[in-house]
Amino acid sequence: MICRSQATVFENVPNIKCYELDVTSFDSIEKAKNEILQEHKSIDVIINNAGIGYRSFVELSDDDKIDAIVKVNWLGVVKVCRAFIPHFRQQKKGHFINITSIAGLVNLPLGSFYHPTKQAVESFSECMAYELLDFNISVSTVQFGNTPSNFQKNVSKCAKSSIHSYNEMMDSIDGIMNKKTSENHDLSTAILDKLYKIAENPPRRFHKYAIGFDANMMKYLRKILGYRLFDRLIRRYVLSR
Repeated sequence: MICRSQATVFENVPNIKCYELDVTSFDSIEKAKNEILQEHKSIDVIINNAGIGYRSFVELSDDDKIDAIVKVNWLGVVKVCRAFIPHFRQQKKGHFINITSIAGLVNLPLGSFYHPTKQAVESFSECMAYELLDFNISVSTVQFGNTPSNFQKNVSKCAKSSIHSYNEMMDSIDGIMNKKTSENHDLSTAILDKLYKIAENPPRRFHKYAIGFDANMMKYLRKILGYRLFDRLIRRYVLSR
């Protein structure tokens, strides 16, 4: 579900139907849901994938940018799930796939706003899964790293400042993010394959899926090393501190 201006790219693709939807507006979500149900008897799977990025230092952050990332990345998931649960409950089946990120697994530099929204989705999804056990409705989360997309190009950032340390760190993180994005050539295909498999055979209980080398490596490093050693690793190899 995307905005009308983006939908034209799918006009001639078989078996794809686009609906306009703003995840920050419950009225927009309800309208899209009703339009879908007018054309289809049931909805089997909802994938919450809407997300924006905001890379800023806490001191230099902007209220509007903070509000926007919370409304899209976390509350957008909440509102979409809230809208579709009644339909899933009525048809006695359904599965939510909520896309998070490596940011939902670990905390990394300049993630003070993006990471909490993704970790909020992880917590929300796990809590919601308990509520839905009696209705044959299940929930999964999916984490992965930077994919070859326009996401990094569209990340909002604070302006450069007179604080040399901040500027140096921003340049370093930007370079790392762009490098990882260009390297992960096969990640998009791996993500699509996994999402298709989850949709075809949803797990009956809450499940977390990490896709790709980056996500799995971060997941296991954080688990094996613990906070202190992981912190030292990030300081040394990411921040050169």
